[in-house]
Amino acid sequence: MATYDWIFDTLGLRGWCGGDGEGGGSAPMSMADLMAQSSGEAPETSLWDTPFPSMDALNDACASFPQSRELTRGLERGFLDIKDWLSYVLDPLTQPLSWALRNALDLFQTVPWWLMIPILGLIVLGISRSFKLMAFVVGSFALLAFIDYYDYAMQTLAIIFVCAVICVALGVPIGIAMSRSDRLQAGMIPVLDMLQTLPPFVYLIPLIFLFSVTEPKLYGIAIILYAIVPVIRLTNLGIRLVDKEVIEAADAFGMTKRQKLYGVQIPLALPNIMAGVNQTIMMSLAMVVIASLVSAPGLGVLVLRGIRNLELGVGLISGLGIVLLAVILDRSTKAALARVNAAQKH
Repeated sequence: MATYDWIFDTLGLRGWCGGDGEGGGSAPMSMADLMAQSSGEAPETSLWDTPFPSMDALNDACASFPQSRELTRGLERGFLDIKDWLSYVLDPLTQPLSWALRNALDLFQTVPWWLMIPILGLIVLGISRSFKLMAFVVGSFALLAFIDYYDYAMQTLAIIFVCAVICVALGVPIGIAMSRSDRLQAGMIPVLDMLQTLPPFVYLIPLIFLFSVTEPKLYGIAIILYAIVPVIRLTNLGIRLVDKEVIEAADAFGMTKRQKLYGVQIPLALPNIMAGVNQTIMMSLAMVVIASLVSAPGLGVLVLRGIRNLELGVGLISGLGIVLLAVILDRSTKAALARVNAAQKH
């Protein structure tokens, strides 16, 4: 007799269950049940070992009650039913992302090292005004080139560049819209919480069904969804933290909403926005490594190769390359943030 037979007997649902109260669920029998059946004795269940009335436990008492695996299969069937329609809608909308990623990968790999490394050094110098940081960047890429990891590093950098630009282009306007509407903020916060707490690997599951593994947009969408949250949150927070007295002064001067936004709120919120950009870039780098599971090129491929083939040296050196990229991107964006803060103080 199953533990929860009494529920269906009390509710008068035994006829619906199609059984005689002896269990009869479709779930596989446990070893204890098999031994009890062979000995002819009913298994004793103490109060301490009473199972939770879960779907499978109730299925043991009533074969007509669905099991938990039927729930997951139903979800999968529902997704597969709308997969073709989703692909039909999303394919043309996301195709520019594939083009942008392909072109960026071609550009970063086509430009010769003797031109690309100085260009990156000059960009960092222009952002940070620090010759030490520029020397660190040039030295880091020279080291990666010396150990033949330069191409992989450029691939990773190209993907981060495209995805971070798209995150900022989409995230800043969304954050601005949230800061101007409490209703939109209330609706967006649960979505952002879900995107921020969802395990990175889960992003890849529905995308694998929707897009071909050979399409760059497969890993591009995953990176963008994972990395866009910080820039949205901090843009919204930065604009909301602008001093109300400053807004009142702008109103007193007769500024329109657009003038207040571009002339007062965004400049004062820029430190928070830059902090969001920094976090978005870091999260993009983290997701690029995971996205190597779905054909994303770059240093993540070498990390995956080190895990699959137990190549300790390959895994460690590629991990060192990722650390160098992370330090370069973090220091560069923080240097830009420091310049913004210094400009505002003056």
